[in-house]
Amino acid sequence: MRRMVLGMGSNAVSVTVDGECVAQALREALEKLDTAEAEVVLDFSCVHRLDADALRAMENLADTVDGKGPKLVLSNVNIDLYKVLKLMKLTSRFAFRA
Repeated sequence: MRRMVLGMGSNAVSVTVDGECVAQALREALEKLDTAEAEVVLDFSCVHRLDADALRAMENLADTVDGKGPKLVLSNVNIDLYKVLKLMKLTSRFAFRA
């Protein structure tokens, strides 16, 4: 997982999620939510599938950000992942960006 601060003066944190270790990357992102001031952007461009452990981690993320703290944005989510998130009723709990 890679983390970088975006833009000068921006408090957004971008995290590239490793396609091989999705659940671990999501757990690390959850820790970053505690220190983020604005938004955390999770880049899913390297992720092609979500296993049960990753889906549990997504649910934990959604539970953590519901109605408080920094905004969590999922970027570059492919259509297959989006469909899985929709079936799990998670799409309404995240913001999406291309």
